Amino acid sequence: MGALLTRLESRLNRPDAPGNRLHGVVALAILLAATAAAARAADWLLPGVLLVLVATSLLAQRSLHDHVRAVADALQTGGLEAGRTAVSMIVGRNPAALDEAGVARAAIESLAENFSDGIAAPAFWLAVAGLPGAACYKAANTADSMIGHRTPRYETFGWGAARLDDVINLPASRLSALFIVLGAFATGASPSGAVRAVLRDAGGHRSPNAGWPEAAMAGALGLQLAGPRVYGEMLVDDAFMGDGRRDATGADIIRALRLYKTACAAQALLLLALVLIWPG
Repeated sequence: MGALLTRLESRLNRPDAPGNRLHGVVALAILLAATAAAARAADWLLPGVLLVLVATSLLAQRSLHDHVRAVADALQTGGLEAGRTAVSMIVGRNPAALDEAGVARAAIESLAENFSDGIAAPAFWLAVAGLPGAACYKAANTADSMIGHRTPRYETFGWGAARLDDVINLPASRLSALFIVLGAFATGASPSGAVRAVLRDAGGHRSPNAGWPEAAMAGALGLQLAGPRVYGEMLVDDAFMGDGRRDATGADIIRALRLYKTACAAQALLLLALVLIWPG
């Protein structure tokens, strides 16, 4: 997906051309068509076990856990500089602007947002539209991460990718908040705090989707996440998620990971129930 989009972008992206927004939409359409065709072919040709392996490769559950756990371990064993290095692998903000609490909050925010984008969303589209649905979701999400930026190079070319990513993540962002609330029941976190934070704060996030899992995670853990953040040299103002403490620690990352794993289990149980109810 990434290699194809890189070639399309190098051929079609003309930042100063008046029709560059359309160029980006064309590139996105080609990427989605190629992905759907490959996924449909796999659907037809692969035996059941291999097909399951291909489908589950679209979920980043273990990878996300390991990257976030690395931040907690770095903070607890190597201090602030080690934590900054580890968190720079999973967030786009300027790590030099983060203190230890900021590093911990960034890791927890990334965990919450990527639970929605990397796990709940592909699982949702897999349930709705099979392997082609999940693969096309990953293609669109990859396009957003590569070209959906408000920079001179991608402002117009990546417009379609950014808008599509907002739309296709809408159902899963709400579901991910629900799974976090359910997970809070089993981990000693606060389900009611999660619900309150979602209802009060999620709509204030600058992203139409990220606020839902971030607010749920913040409320469940008794933390306050998001707020103003520095990306590169630019301060981005954003609403706060939750009304708890700001001084997050490596131990809070471990609590968030425990909640995340339980939320993943809640999602898996829901999918299993759907399979049993509608085996076809």
